[in-house]
Amino acid sequence: MTFRLPVALQAPDNSAAVGLLKRYFGSPYLSPGCADGAYFDIWTASDPFRFTADDLLAIKFLSVEAPKTAVRQLLWDRADEFAKMLVDLGPDRDLADEDQPLDDGWPGWHLMRELTGILGVGTTTASKLLARKRPRLRPIWDPVVAGVTNAERVQWEPLRRALRADHCALQHRLLHLRALAELPDSLSALRIFDVIAWREGKDRGFQQYQEVPPSRRDE
Repeated sequence: MTFRLPVALQAPDNSAAVGLLKRYFGSPYLSPGCADGAYFDIWTASDPFRFTADDLLAIKFLSVEAPKTAVRQLLWDRADEFAKMLVDLGPDRDLADEDQPLDDGWPGWHLMRELTGILGVGTTTASKLLARKRPRLRPIWDPVVAGVTNAERVQWEPLRRALRADHCALQHRLLHLRALAELPDSLSALRIFDVIAWREGKDRGFQQYQEVPPSRRDE
């Protein structure tokens, strides 16, 4: 399928995109009425090379919850294994700076496969967990964003190409939109993209589904 930008980013005028950002993050930032998801970005910073309880708590603000199986594996049974995968992925950096295609052998995809291999963890939860560790590198994926971008479960590589096109024009625009919406520099370009796509998708009626069936949460 062909990757597409949110309508608000297809237009040269910035007002629609800024309006979406302010509705989500509040104006001023985190003022009453902001979306719950705005708090995902300010929750206690955690070790970038190890999943922590703070990560599992932060994703609750994005309407997902790690099942008990994932809590056990990420924080105890396989904690060192996942820590090594985060080390192999390297430090956080802008996705727009990745100049080579993200093929199946790339450490980021290996980490995503291992996360989604945990019982009850799908692409949505896995992407939000990894976005906690690498907010500038891993875009958040969910069905609402996918409805807008037409990216299904493969948004990472198409978005990388879009960010790098025309001398990284989209990357620069996202950072400019962040400034126009008076948002902190700590918010990554990927997070700005995610919020614009998600808020636009909700306005267009795209629905979020419950990724982990209730009957499986206690397995």
